[in-house]
This record gives sequence, structure tokens and C-alpha cells, in this order.
Amino acid sequence: MKLILKFGGTSISSPSNIRHVASLIKSLSKEHKIIPVFSAISGITDDLIRITNLIQNRNKDPASSLAKKIVKIHLDISNQCVKNPKIRKDLANKMKTDLGELEELLHGMLLLGEVTPRSSDYLISFGERLSINLIAYALIDMGIKAVPLTGKDIGIVTDSNFGEAKPLMDTTRLHVSHTIESLLQKKIMPVIGGFTGADQHGNITTFGRGGSDYTATIVASSIKANEVWLMSDVDGLMTTDPKIVKNAKLIKEVSYVEAMEMALFGAKHIHPRALEPLVTKKIPLRIRNTFNIKNAGTLVTGTPQADTQKTVKCVSTIRHTGLIDVRGGSMVGAPGTAATIFSVLAKAGVNVMMISQSPSESSISIIVKKNDLDKAVNTLEMNLLGNLIKKVDVTIDVSIIALIGSGMRGIVGVASKVFTAVAKRGVNVIMIAQGSSELNLAFVVNDVDCNAAVQALHDEFELAKT
Repeated sequence: MKLILKFGGTSISSPSNIRHVASLIKSLSKEHKIIPVFSAISGITDDLIRITNLIQNRNKDPASSLAKKIVKIHLDISNQCVKNPKIRKDLANKMKTDLGELEELLHGMLLLGEVTPRSSDYLISFGERLSINLIAYALIDMGIKAVPLTGKDIGIVTDSNFGEAKPLMDTTRLHVSHTIESLLQKKIMPVIGGFTGADQHGNITTFGRGGSDYTATIVASSIKANEVWLMSDVDGLMTTDPKIVKNAKLIKEVSYVEAMEMALFGAKHIHPRALEPLVTKKIPLRIRNTFNIKNAGTLVTGTPQADTQKTVKCVSTIRHTGLIDVRGGSMVGAPGTAATIFSVLAKAGVNVMMISQSPSESSISIIVKKNDLDKAVNTLEMNLLGNLIKKVDVTIDVSIIALIGSGMRGIVGVASKVFTAVAKRGVNVIMIAQGSSELNLAFVVNDVDCNAAVQALHDEFELAKT
């Protein structure tokens, strides 16, 4: 098989983990054509983002010391993950070149004291640039011909929306298939850095958090891979967060649409857009554990087995969000009210996660991320209060709870079971929303009630018996 293996940051967070991953790739490459894709080492992308914030706030010394920490981490690992002295020296030279470029970029940004979206993406891309060097040379050390390549190197072409770039798929498929197929013919393994591409002017772009999954599926679609494996430190998708419910179980199989819903509702092990390139090509995806390869993990496919079509597959949560309730008599019957509210929020850069409107049209409830709450409230008050809207109420710490499962479609009484179960635990439901697909039933509770509600639903739908 042609297998795309994408490894998360925890899988390569130490020299021993890197050698473990390299030996796993080597053993799988005896039977399959392996194309591995890597995230940055765990925590490095966060540190690079922190540096951009420090530069913007003119905190030069903390930014410099954090950069030194990043350099030290990579040099320490590079000294220990390769045994052969000559290969270790080659790796040291490659790291020196890339780290030198990183330090030059930082020096320029510190001098200017400003961060543009373009320079931010360029800086943040170094996490993956450095991690693939470590893996590629660990593979070379084990006798595999390997070459580290960034998204730009393999030909991923995107738009110029820095920070949340989208691939131009037709151009990308041509470039990526040509680059990778020619390397495979020469029996050279491309070790690909995830998360990044380049726009049509050659500027580095990033796909947003978790974007290495997206790189893996873009590559899979481009070369018509047989499967994609997302490798992390968990066995797969779970019936709920095991930190909340101790007897949460592994879900064996889900459909593409179910997995997309789970990704949007807090399943951190998959990027919400990552499934898009797979759907048309019908390429299956597995979510597996790097350190427990005997477990087959969760299979994501277009046609799940009939015995996996449970009413509810999982209970997902998005914690610590904010609820804004907008009210006003002048909203009633006024065309374009919702459009006005959402366009005002969009201009302020606020992402609306969930909405609900009363049939009387006199109120609209909106859920936003907690760190967007102040900005959203200020924007609404400055632009619309006293005119279109008369009152803005805020609830500051709420959680979205979502039941996901394609088996809910057309089944009578699911909502009744849900709200009876949470009512028995004394949980007050603040807001409800359900899409017409009936694939997802979402509601909002105060964050202090989140764990009790999740436990009640997990028990009610007997998800521990999955």
C-alpha cells in the first residue's frame, strides 16, 4: 500500500521517541510505500507564536531567550537521535543552516519591532522545518534513503490568506504527485513537514493549528494513497473525553461526516478541514497510537459497517466559551437583522461558533470563544446598541455539549432522552441548536455543570458498551 503516516508533536518529543518512530517507519516500509508527514516537536509551535506576541509588545529580551530555548532543544535532540558520527555531523550542519536562518529572521523582526501575517507564518513554519531534519537523519542512520522536505518543497500551493491558508488543489496535485512519485521511483523516502505551503509568490503560508493533518490528506489525495494514518499519543477517537468519564471507550469506525463533526466539536486529534481532500477520492483514514501500534485505532471511511451505526457515537464538548444574548423589539420582522449582527462581528474578527434565535425574532443567542468575548460585546455595543438592539446579556463561562451520530437521523425521542437525562442531574440547559441533518444535537450549559451532563449522557446512551 501507499501509506501516508502523519506523526504529531508528542510522537517526536525526545531522542528515544524519534528513534522509535524511525524504526516503526523502517519496519512498515518493508511491506508498504511510506510517506511520513510530521508536526513540530510538542510545544515548539506554541513557543514560536509566543515569540511573535512578545515582538509585537516590544518585549525583546523574553523573545530572544525563548528563541535560545528553541535552538537548544533542537541541538540537544540532534546530538542524541543519530548514532553514526558522520551522519550526526551532516545533521548538525543542516540544523546549523536552518537555525541560522531562523536567528536572522528573528533579528530582523526584533529590529523592526513588528510582526506581519507573512513574517509570522514564515517564523512559525520553522517548527516543522527543524523536526523533519531530525527524523530524516534518524532514518538515514537506520539505512533508509530519506530527504527532509517542507510543504513548499513538495509543491503545496495555497492562497495568500496567511495563518489560515487554503490549498489550490488542482495546481497542488500536479506539483505534489510529480515531486513525490519521482522520489519514490528513486527509492528515496520524502520526510514531509506538515502545516505549511507557499502562495503563488513563494511566500510561506500555514494552515492554522493542527494543519499537519491537512498536509497529510492533501498529499494522500495528490498521490492517490491507499490510506492515511494519523499517529499521536491516543488510541483513536473516544466516546467522550476520558478525563471526564473514566469508562470512555474507543470508537472503532465512523463516517467522514461524523468525524468532521467530532473535529469541529473538540476532537483535537483531527483538523476539521483535513477530511475534505479524502472524501472525493474515498481514501480511508485511521487514527492510531504511535506507542500502541497493535491497536487498530479508529477507522474513518465513507461507508462504515452497518453494526457501527449507533444512534449516538460520542458526546463531545467545547469548554470555557462565552454566551451573548442580544435582544430588542426592533429586531422583530426586520429583514437582515442577523446579517447585520454577524457582519459587524466578522469585521471585528470574531468567529461565531453557534447560534440560536427565538421564533419571536426578539432575541438571538451567540456562542463565541472566551478570548473573543470582550471584543464581541464591545463591537455589538458600539455599533448596534440603542439602534437595532436594546440589550446585550453575557454569560461568561459556558460549555457546548454535542451528541454526534448519524444513527440519530429520523429516530423519535432522542432529544427527550437527552434532556431528561441531564435534568435528572439538576443541569440547566441554557441554549439548544440542532442542524437539519440530525447528525448533531448541541446544547449549552454552565461550565460547572459540564462534567455531570457528559457523564449523564454517556450513561444514558450506554456508550461504555461500544
